[in-house]
Amino acid sequence: MIRWTKGVVAAALGLAVVALVGTAVVRYAENWAIVELTRDAGFADHHPPAPDPRSEEEMESLRRFPAGAVPLQALIDATPTDGTLRLDARVYAAPGQITRPMRIDGVPGTVVDGGGIGSILTVAADNVIVSGVTFRNSGDRHETTDSAVRLRGRHNVMKDNIIEDCLFGFELRQADGNIIRRNRIGSKDLPEALRGDAIRVWYSNRNRIEDNDIVHVRDVVVWYSVETAITGNRIVDSRYGIHLMYAHKNLLERNTFLSNTVGIFLMYANDNQVIDNVIHYSQGPSGIGLGFKESSNTTVVNNDLFANARGIFMDASPYDPEGWNVFRANRIAYNGVAVSFHSDWEGNSFEGNAFVGNHSGVTVQGTGGAARNRWHANRWDDYVGFDRNNDGVGDTPYESWSWADRLWMDVRDAQFFRTSPSLELIDFVERLGSLIEPRLILRDPEPRFDLPGDIGARGTARPEKTP
Repeated sequence: MIRWTKGVVAAALGLAVVALVGTAVVRYAENWAIVELTRDAGFADHHPPAPDPRSEEEMESLRRFPAGAVPLQALIDATPTDGTLRLDARVYAAPGQITRPMRIDGVPGTVVDGGGIGSILTVAADNVIVSGVTFRNSGDRHETTDSAVRLRGRHNVMKDNIIEDCLFGFELRQADGNIIRRNRIGSKDLPEALRGDAIRVWYSNRNRIEDNDIVHVRDVVVWYSVETAITGNRIVDSRYGIHLMYAHKNLLERNTFLSNTVGIFLMYANDNQVIDNVIHYSQGPSGIGLGFKESSNTTVVNNDLFANARGIFMDASPYDPEGWNVFRANRIAYNGVAVSFHSDWEGNSFEGNAFVGNHSGVTVQGTGGAARNRWHANRWDDYVGFDRNNDGVGDTPYESWSWADRLWMDVRDAQFFRTSPSLELIDFVERLGSLIEPRLILRDPEPRFDLPGDIGARGTARPEKTP
């Protein structure tokens, strides 16, 4: 029996040596997908799109419309200031440009066709309303951001429209105080990274993005913008559900994210609120429910992060030592990793959250831990203590240590053996008599027994519609 135990310990030590030798290479590989995802998101491309080098005459000669399409611009020109243009159930030919306040109302079957070239409609005025229109068949050039609708004015309302076979949906550039509500938005049928963004907000403040249904696009992205309210949207089968970059004081509330690569990612973004969102099934090697990079003073409350590759991913956040990120009353359940820290960092507070059914709880890449963050009164389903006085609080602190069951973090090939009897046996033997001092990952002094496992969970029903 002694000889058998020594053999197991020797095997464990052998795996540990492999882990130490391969750590640098493995860490690089583990993060390659996230690095590529950030690069593809246009990290270096935060300048406005270039004008199309083609002349209008050349573009017009390339457009192809269905027979009988009516030129839209002539109808816009004939509509008086503050007047209403009512479009019938037929096909209208783009492009169109609005330069004064007016309203465009469509009916079921109203289609504005882009002819496969350039953008379809440009709103270069304030106080314009466009509703009930299907925008179809924009151009496919990323360098000119070919879009269904380009917004350049203020206080415009885009509601109840359908966008299909358009590279980008709504593109806002230095456009403040607009409302984008109850639209159905898709992109072109292209690989994920080559699609356009459903909604792109660039240097535009105090906009409202509400109750939109977004499927099979690239991202919803907000750059260099403040006080954007993104509420009640449903975003499915895309890359970034919502991506904030250098965007501050924004509200992300009651949104539903299903089967995206990343649900929400905050990059260099401060003072934001993430409240009551559903983020499910962010899978794949880059799968993240909620991600942070150098972002501070974020409030994350009552969200449901379920069945993601990584529920929460933290990279150098908060960047401001005094700008703590607060996570409270969230359900973080059945994820591959509940919370993944890119490095040993501090300044995050986790209080009153439910950690349920996650394959791994809190992981830290490298040799550090997460104990410098605040962990208090969370529910941990792997807590092995008791509540003998029935006060709802565990009698002993919850502690998470780095044992052999975490070898898969440093040795990629060992991931195949996660939860297998062989790795469990190595872990068991190490806990009996460890030759290497394990490191403390975190300590919660008052783990909760009385928090429900479905805290933060809610259905995916759409909110009531706003007129």
